[in-house]
Amino acid sequence: MKDNAYIYILIMASVTYLIRVLPLTLIRQQINNKFLRSFLYYVPYVTLAVMTFPAIIEATGSPLAGALAFGVGIILAWLGAGLFKVSVSCCLVVFFLEILI
Repeated sequence: MKDNAYIYILIMASVTYLIRVLPLTLIRQQINNKFLRSFLYYVPYVTLAVMTFPAIIEATGSPLAGALAFGVGIILAWLGAGLFKVSVSCCLVVFFLEILI
C-alpha cells in the first residue's frame, strides 16, 4: 500500500465534508418527529460515552481497577456527588487497588 497519501487525505476530507453538509442541504425544515428529536438530542452524550468508557478501563494498570473505579463513579454520581468528588474518589479507588493488586 504505497499509494499516494494525498488520495487518502482527499477521500477523508470529502467524506467528512459530505457528512457535515448533507444534513444541512437535505433537511431544511424543523424536525417535528419526537423520536428523532430525542435521538438527536442524545447523540453527543452517547458519542462521548463510547469514546470515554474504553479509556477508563484501559488507562489503569489492571482493567479490574478501572472497572471498579467506574462503578464507584457511577454510584457517587447517582447519589448526587459533584464532579470533583466523583473524580477524586475514582482516582483514590484506582490508587489503592493498584497498590493491592
